[in-house]
Amino acid sequence: MTAVIFDIQRNSFVDGPGIRTTVFFKGCNLKCKWCHNPESQNFEKQMMIYKNKCTGCGKCASVCPHHLASCEFCGKCEILCPNDARKLCGKEYTPEEVLKEVIKDKTFYETSNGGVTFSGGECMLQADFLCEILKLCKANGIHTAVDTAGCVSWEHFEKIMPYTDLFLYDVKCFDEQKHKEYTGVSNKLILENLKKISDTTDKDIIIRIPVIHGVNDDKKEMGMIAEFLKDIRYTSVDLLPYHKMGEHKYDALDMAYTEFEVPDKAIIDEYKKLFVR
Repeated sequence: MTAVIFDIQRNSFVDGPGIRTTVFFKGCNLKCKWCHNPESQNFEKQMMIYKNKCTGCGKCASVCPHHLASCEFCGKCEILCPNDARKLCGKEYTPEEVLKEVIKDKTFYETSNGGVTFSGGECMLQADFLCEILKLCKANGIHTAVDTAGCVSWEHFEKIMPYTDLFLYDVKCFDEQKHKEYTGVSNKLILENLKKISDTTDKDIIIRIPVIHGVNDDKKEMGMIAEFLKDIRYTSVDLLPYHKMGEHKYDALDMAYTEFEVPDKAIIDEYKKLFVR
């Protein structure tokens, strides 16, 4: 059993409590227009090509078995490129190989009450693999968190629930039509699953709301989210302001980029009051 992972990020302080290692799965069933990790959307390995860094030296073509006519993702061109213009995105791991990377930082987890966070993309789409690595982490005394948009069948949650300590749960928009317009999917299943986690389990839940100007940063939308969350048992709500740091990745993947305005900090601070209990 394998999964394609596009990054394993150490020393994270933003994906749950304490010092954490975040494992990013490739593949997502949402297409959020503000996504800052577009390399996470495709399930397959990809070669990111930063054209602005390329000097046309030809070293990549000389080492490529197919002279760049096709790609088998061997990574030779990335290693040889003197300008970091090519980046292989995605590597196959077994659960045991992921654990080998995660457990390297166990001392940091223990001293900071941290652990491992599985993210994406949407890690819940590969529930069997996720379940196996969660089991391994719990067997080794590691705190586990799952970062999810929740757009999967409830059976996937039931599978991983016994081995998950914390859910980082995305709520992007409350208005269903707006959610479809900006993410490509309805939010009905997402909200239903969040309610089920809250009602039927004792798992910790942190709600994460990306704040996108012109999409959900108005009183009506934030008010509806806050009203819905009144019936949800959660630890805290994180408002995550949109940023443009992923823009260069779209060009490297030859994908269209949708630009939004960065939301005003004062407005975000005001909306934070809606979620204080």
